[in-house]
Amino acid sequence: MIDEKKLANAAMSDEELDNVAGGNCFEMSNDSRFFNSLNGSTNRYTESQIYLQGDGHYKEIEKGWASVGINCHCHPGLVGDNSYFLNGKEISQGEARQHAMNVVGKQMTESDWKY
Repeated sequence: MIDEKKLANAAMSDEELDNVAGGNCFEMSNDSRFFNSLNGSTNRYTESQIYLQGDGHYKEIEKGWASVGINCHCHPGLVGDNSYFLNGKEISQGEARQHAMNVVGKQMTESDWKY
């Protein structure tokens, strides 16, 4: 459970996290929103929630990717991009999302999941 006082006092704002170079908390937050809308396999997390309690959240996101055949390596913290692999070959996040939509049989635009 998130300590709301700790979150309010210690966390960077979503806007601050969006501006961090390589901000993988931002990537993981978007991945959680994507999978929540695609098949409900994850909760929807903000960048701040992932930053403060990343371990459980990034493992949940990696499991979401695994459910559609993607091996995702989330990089906890604020720097370093996540890595996505399909059949041992590294692919982009966009390619991974397209594969996930094809597997599930549900096509979405960014506005369908990023709210």
